[in-house]
Amino acid sequence: MATRLREIPYNYTSFSDREIVIRLLGAEAWAVLDELRGQRVTGRSARMLYEVLGDIWVVRRNPYLEDDLLDNAERRAALIGALRHRLTEIEKRRSGNESVAKLLVAAHEAVASFERWFDETAALRKQVKKLLCRHTRCDNIGFDGLSRVAHVTDATDWRVEYPFVVLTPDTEAEIAPLVRGCIELGLTIIPRGGGTGYTGGAVPLTPKSAVINTEKLIDMGAVEEKSLPGVDQPYATIRTGAGVVTRRVMDRADEAGLVFACDPTSADASCIGGNIAMNAGGKKAVLWGTALDNLASWKMVTPDGQWLEVERIGHNLGKIHDQETATFRVKRLDDAGRQLGEEFLSIPGKTFRKAGLGKDVTDKFLAGLPGVQKEGCDGIITSAVWILHRMPPVARTFCLEFFGQVRDAVPAIVEITGLMNAKPGGAILAGLEHLDERYVKAVGYATKAKQKGINAGRPKMVLIGDIVGDDERAVMAATSQVVKIANSRSGEGFIAVSAEARKKFWLDRARTAAISKHTNAFKVNEDVVIPLPRMGDYCDGIERINIELSIANKLELCNALAEFLQGNLPLHLGDASLDKEELIGDRRDQALAAIAEVRSRWQSLLDNLDAAWPPPEPKPLPRTRNYWHPLPQPPRPVPVKTWHPLAASVFHKLQDHSVRVSWKAELKPLLETIFDGSVYRPILERIDAIHGEVLRGRIFVALHMHAGDGNVHTNIPVNSDRYEMLQTAYKAVERIMHLARDLGGVISGEHGIGITKLEFLRDEEIRPFRDYKRKVDPEGRFNKGKLMAGSDLANAYTPSFALLGVESLIMEQSEIGSISAMVKDCLRCGKCKPVCSTHVPRANLPYSPRNKILGTSLLIEAFLYEEQTRRGISLQHFDEFSDIGDHCTVCHRCVKPCPVDIDFGDVSIAMRNFLRRHGKKKVSLGTTAAMAFLNARDPATIKALRAGMIGLGYRAQRLGHKFAKSFGLIQDSTRRPAATLGRPPVKAQVIHLLNKPMPPGMPSRTSRALLDIEDGTLIPVIRDPKRAAEDSEAVFYFPGCGSERLFSQVGLATQAMLWHVGATTVLPPGYLCCGYPQTANGNEDRGQAITMQNRVLFHRVANTLNYLDIRTVLVSCGTCLDQLEKYQFDKIFPGCRLLDIHEYLMEKGIRLDGLQGTPYLYHDPCHTPMKLHNGTKVASALMGKPVLLSDRCCGESGTLAVTRPDVSTQVRFRKQQEIEAGIAALKVSRGETPKILTSCPSCLQGLWRYTDDAGVDADYIVVEMASRLLGADWLKNYLAAANAGGVERVLL
Repeated sequence: MATRLREIPYNYTSFSDREIVIRLLGAEAWAVLDELRGQRVTGRSARMLYEVLGDIWVVRRNPYLEDDLLDNAERRAALIGALRHRLTEIEKRRSGNESVAKLLVAAHEAVASFERWFDETAALRKQVKKLLCRHTRCDNIGFDGLSRVAHVTDATDWRVEYPFVVLTPDTEAEIAPLVRGCIELGLTIIPRGGGTGYTGGAVPLTPKSAVINTEKLIDMGAVEEKSLPGVDQPYATIRTGAGVVTRRVMDRADEAGLVFACDPTSADASCIGGNIAMNAGGKKAVLWGTALDNLASWKMVTPDGQWLEVERIGHNLGKIHDQETATFRVKRLDDAGRQLGEEFLSIPGKTFRKAGLGKDVTDKFLAGLPGVQKEGCDGIITSAVWILHRMPPVARTFCLEFFGQVRDAVPAIVEITGLMNAKPGGAILAGLEHLDERYVKAVGYATKAKQKGINAGRPKMVLIGDIVGDDERAVMAATSQVVKIANSRSGEGFIAVSAEARKKFWLDRARTAAISKHTNAFKVNEDVVIPLPRMGDYCDGIERINIELSIANKLELCNALAEFLQGNLPLHLGDASLDKEELIGDRRDQALAAIAEVRSRWQSLLDNLDAAWPPPEPKPLPRTRNYWHPLPQPPRPVPVKTWHPLAASVFHKLQDHSVRVSWKAELKPLLETIFDGSVYRPILERIDAIHGEVLRGRIFVALHMHAGDGNVHTNIPVNSDRYEMLQTAYKAVERIMHLARDLGGVISGEHGIGITKLEFLRDEEIRPFRDYKRKVDPEGRFNKGKLMAGSDLANAYTPSFALLGVESLIMEQSEIGSISAMVKDCLRCGKCKPVCSTHVPRANLPYSPRNKILGTSLLIEAFLYEEQTRRGISLQHFDEFSDIGDHCTVCHRCVKPCPVDIDFGDVSIAMRNFLRRHGKKKVSLGTTAAMAFLNARDPATIKALRAGMIGLGYRAQRLGHKFAKSFGLIQDSTRRPAATLGRPPVKAQVIHLLNKPMPPGMPSRTSRALLDIEDGTLIPVIRDPKRAAEDSEAVFYFPGCGSERLFSQVGLATQAMLWHVGATTVLPPGYLCCGYPQTANGNEDRGQAITMQNRVLFHRVANTLNYLDIRTVLVSCGTCLDQLEKYQFDKIFPGCRLLDIHEYLMEKGIRLDGLQGTPYLYHDPCHTPMKLHNGTKVASALMGKPVLLSDRCCGESGTLAVTRPDVSTQVRFRKQQEIEAGIAALKVSRGETPKILTSCPSCLQGLWRYTDDAGVDADYIVVEMASRLLGADWLKNYLAAANAGGVERVLL
């Protein structure tokens, strides 16, 4: 019987028992325990010891559990008491066994250390608060679970220790004092930006660590021509803070017609500081190099807490290794910026990269150049000045699809780079990216070629590249030549000319993280650099590894099937009373023989990969007496003589798929024939299940690369809950690293070394850095232990939920399991951050989907642990779970950039429903009132609620805002929003409710009341009797709550415009809500009930009005449209479409012509109703003039502003900046008041709140159109006309 790897409970990680015991008790204790296990001297005592270790392990690595125990002395004492009780019981049972005594000594010390840890943590937290609050706001010091779990790992998900504290300074000036404070407290400092690293460079290795997150340092200067020291002519530069997201710099440069060359694939989430610390590059590195090549200067804080500024002298404005000597001026500064001293570093250019390679970040010493490529080990980068380049005006993007053999296609990379290195006609290669067959499948690549016959299917390789130049003919000629190269190698080429088409070509390249979606979102990510002439050999080497791994997996399948077939086989006996063995007969032997024969053939292929084809015949297997082969044996190809020029090895035959090792073709049909019939169906079902389980453990290596400079990203998706799979992946990585070195390459081109690659660096390669580290930071004040001996993956783990049967069962049987399944594929890439409304670092709002998923996963662990131990789930965990669910506007914008299509809006709704069903959802008076208003259908009730909430409530809020503002109570909350961890005190909530005024002059009555159509038994049909004709277009308009109960002018303007175009408008009978607000608020049952009631009602409407040919259903609200898409209107009004009123008016050609004066912004709602066209383009078309987009959430978000006004304040902080930037871009003339338009009632309310602070008016597009087209008295005129015979009331 094999030794179990995991017997310690509550271990939701990749660690085996061995790693946990060594970590908690020491290596000597593991040796003793392993010896006892070998002697079978383990039983109940061992299980009790495992319980002790399991409790300590799960609490030590879950800050939510830690905080709960820190806050609750009674629960903590109970846990410590239980641990000591178990050890006492073991002592009673040890019967004089000295080995057990040794274990007990170590265990008692572990428990004592665990107990002390709580007291030490509480004391140190007080010290940290007291000292560091002098240098930054106390809100910027985070001990909470979300802050710590968000910074325990990077994009790898490797974890070693949780940071003790997370610091988020507001300004660059705060960094040096904070560093000195951490040094005084004995905390090692971990610099951190976007957290997109792939090697664990920002993963803390010690428990007493402080992560300094620079995401708030987002100051970015204008692009300016600057004279650089030692450079003859001025050159374009830009200054950026360390926390600026790479994409923002790229956009700012693009606006100036320039290029920011440091463009890693993670540009949407990575930060400038990390780019410098890792010396990052991207697709433009082939032209202008990596971060170091493009830096003019940078500023940092050193391990002694002092400022350092490094400035490049005599920049060559190109790749640094092309310069004979690179010179840097290093200036030491005090906190006031006064120079304390300077020195110069002169470094030979060839030092920076291995000769012949476009990228190389393996030299961590880099001749002692501070900051760059040091992975945060010698200080923290705070800002930088970059040079920007001019991209030639003519650009073409090509996409090449290769359908032949990979070994024939790869040389095309060398041919293309060789062609473009000559710069034909001045054309330049500005990027060349590669996807292999596995990535083509993973990103859902849509094949462009119309291949037929043998070439059908996905391409084996895809190359995407840019060619730029000043001469359009030369660029086109070079691009055509590149396509011809592809054509000569069984490929097809496609050329994109327009900006939109070029962008579309590059979209697939941005989704490469999706390769690990089919596992548990964990991958071993290695980037190596290979000399381009050897790239074909590298690809062959990777294919060799893949073939070996694939065959090995199939051999494992054969072993698993043989083991199953030798056991008790399940049968579908029905009412038969025959003996099972009688029914099975000789089928068991036949199946085992078939498996053995196929296994022998596959093993022969694996053993003879390097032999000439065909391989030696496998030795014949002994056959049973009644041997029967159910299918003809596959014919063996006629051998090709080994001297023949077309002769190939077994490997090449497998590589080009002319020979396959196939379960589906070779083994599965045999077993299906043997076990044919309903009696044997359970056997086949179990065989399929075994196949699925074994296949889940299959390792493969996938490639994509920055092909222009030979930087290959070699990825191995792994299920981290499978210990053996991880070990197999490590062995594959080892082979890959040796292969890269053997081919003259290096083991990292841009990802760095971190903890994942350290073991592959030779001593002589890392020794200069370690000497440098001992010199500048002997005490390990920055990133203690990183890149030093022993800081590899030996102590690292990754979390996983699929490890123990008990946990899996609990997960499967509970709602929490479904929530876990919704987030399990997260890759931690951070691409959700830029679009997330609740990720605003400057407003102390770090709740990006990435961070929330990490927090949710830990809370699920906490629920699981407390459910297993039966100690009761802490109410604090429910509050923390609720806090994560509350920090979401349910805009669903995160799903679009996510490579694995996680929609955290749906996750938040599921979390809210979970809390409601367990009675743990927080009740808000504002939410209760809002839901009552939306749920009401009785006109009298709506009138009363409207009078109280809008008539009195809005007026009171505006009055409260006026007084609070005059006394200075609200300004600080909007200027510097506080962190929103948990619900704020009542006083703070009141301030948040008052800090932005509600809109004035709200309509006194609803639209239905004004038209006298409130009766729910009547269907209103509105048409202009003077223009109505039998063939006029009939539309069904669903106004929703916001357009008829709240802002009735919106619903009436929609009706007025439909009246204007001559349409017949059908309204629903009575007041209806679409059901979305209820669903989004966590009351899914109520939302579904409303949806069902409305669908039934609309079917009745359709039957009643069957004489009207309704082909269009219109809305004036995006959330209504999203919900109505679930109504299946095509079954209610056959052949109809669902459309927004603004797109409908644009379709009808309605627009404002010659509009002068008022400049417009357009706020595109989170739930945009414009589904066919871009919202800003629609607004521009309707207004008859350009309208600028004002991005970001307004902060209203349905009921968020009353449910969590504190979160709404933080969201508004970012929106205010966006509005101000938009107004500046409009260049408003004196006396003009800009207007911000929208197409969402909730957003209209939210935007009105900015009127005072931003000096902007807000209105609805359709209302603006009605007032401009129909005149200032449009409402009065429309109501008069409609009430004078324009409304037909049809009895339902």
